Amino acid sequence: MTRADPSGPVPIDLLTGPWALTVMSVLVLGDAFFVIVPGEIAVTALGAIASDTGAPPLWAVVVYAGVAAAAGDAACYLIGRTVGTERWRWMRAPRVRRALEWAGRRLDGGTAAVLFTARFVPFARLAVNLVAGASRIPAGRYLCLVTVAAFGWAAYQASVGAVVAVLVPGGPVVAVMVSVLIAVGLGAVIDLVSRRARR
Repeated sequence: MTRADPSGPVPIDLLTGPWALTVMSVLVLGDAFFVIVPGEIAVTALGAIASDTGAPPLWAVVVYAGVAAAAGDAACYLIGRTVGTERWRWMRAPRVRRALEWAGRRLDGGTAAVLFTARFVPFARLAVNLVAGASRIPAGRYLCLVTVAAFGWAAYQASVGAVVAVLVPGGPVVAVMVSVLIAVGLGAVIDLVSRRARR
């Protein structure tokens, strides 16, 4: 296939070949550091393809996405633990400082709730994981919580695509396009709600 999804930045070619799970995992891992990487979109799109074609199986999409998401969050935690939240210039930008301060306040109020909630909000996720490391939250407890959150997120994102593939006729290309639009819309709503909550 040479078609590309016009509604998103992930070409369908990359999600229908033998490297589909690897490509998705790399995008999800990169999404932990760079919010512009379409990790959520890749999981949702591959969930739609899995539901429509059976390859790869939906459970594999969830497992690969969950492992990659947990690994990305853990890497951000490790950065926060080893270098803190002020060493690099980008960490001192006003927007980043506000996000880090917000994350610190929320983590003081309850680690588990914040890790689960932030998993669905790209910039908040980065801030929370950095602050979790910098504030020396015990690694064992953090890894348990972030792993459960990552697999919950992966199951949710893949399920959105899978449900769309069942409900919308037209094959995998149409299912991917619609599921990506829904994922982007849900992400925008969550981001808007989270920004208002931080004010």
